[in-house]
Amino acid sequence: MEKVCVLGAGSTRYGNLSDGIADITTQASAAAIEDAGIAPKDVKAAYISNVFGVADKQVHLGPVLMSNLGIPDRPSLSIESACGSGSVSFREAYANVAAGFYDCLVVSGVEKVTHTGTEWTTTYFAYCSDYFYEGQMGVSFPGLFASMARAYLTEFDATEEDFAQVAVKNHNNGILNPKAHLRKKITVDDVMRSAVIASPLKLFDCCPFSDGASSVILCTEKFAKDHGGDYVEVIGSGRGGSPAALQGREHITTIPSTRTAADAAYRMAGITPKDVDFAEVHDCFTIAEVVDTEDLRFFEKGEGIQAVREDRTSLNSDISVNPSGGLKSKGHPIGATGVGQVVEVFDQLTGRAGERTVKDAKIGLTHNFGATGASCAVHIFQSV
Repeated sequence: MEKVCVLGAGSTRYGNLSDGIADITTQASAAAIEDAGIAPKDVKAAYISNVFGVADKQVHLGPVLMSNLGIPDRPSLSIESACGSGSVSFREAYANVAAGFYDCLVVSGVEKVTHTGTEWTTTYFAYCSDYFYEGQMGVSFPGLFASMARAYLTEFDATEEDFAQVAVKNHNNGILNPKAHLRKKITVDDVMRSAVIASPLKLFDCCPFSDGASSVILCTEKFAKDHGGDYVEVIGSGRGGSPAALQGREHITTIPSTRTAADAAYRMAGITPKDVDFAEVHDCFTIAEVVDTEDLRFFEKGEGIQAVREDRTSLNSDISVNPSGGLKSKGHPIGATGVGQVVEVFDQLTGRAGERTVKDAKIGLTHNFGATGASCAVHIFQSV
């Protein structure tokens, strides 16, 4: 296989954006192309991750993007995998470059939902669950993750204040990220006093609805070297699946797809979890980050919450988890999230992360799943 590299990255800010879905996708993609030091004509194809284009009246987004970039003859493919769409799109693009089909691709993720209002947006999100067993029965994602949180509190030595500390940490990181949605310092007391959404999860345990777009340029190692810019190598890639409905799993404090995807990525990269310097993980709710760090094997089962309590996942600690601010603070435009994680890794490993820099980082990991983890992709990157 060809070695695959990330050569450039671009992103809009995340939050409530006034521009339409096609415009913000073009903005992020053009920024990534410029960052890579290439021209649009160098891009041979595009992979677009998007879930709710219908909410902004644009579902066939790929050809629109390519037309806007001035390369309408280049093929494109739109990919949907709920909240994990970005990482799945990245995986498919990675596979095509590795197989030698293309030497340069743009991968763009985008979502535009804040204009639909909370009721409709919550309804759209529910369509990503196993709707027969969950969504149509009135179970929202806060309710599903609250079930996971309650099970974790029952099974392990954990408190609601421990979950709150995850939110505090990620907000501290997000303050340092100029493109984050929620750049606001919070305390454990703020989290505990915020409105209960689905017990034990409160408002500040939950990520926001966000608009945004992120893009990266994927290419062969030869293409990267020929064009002379900073690049990082993709050294591991893995995917996994879980039963769609939470009730179908043996343990609801474990996400099987994460373990499968992570193990495959570690094997491909030839590393262990201890070699990872920082990770961007899917923290749609505070409980999710705790479960993620265990399923990624950074900590043993039940010890992820202790690591939070001991401040071992903060910036420049044992392992820096979500230096970008994560979904909780950076935001969660679901089609863009997985690609945005790669943007953060690229910025970290090329020395462009500013105040949130993970010192002496050589290896970064991204973890992004759909729904309650029904689908998942994990990628590992190394500086060169």
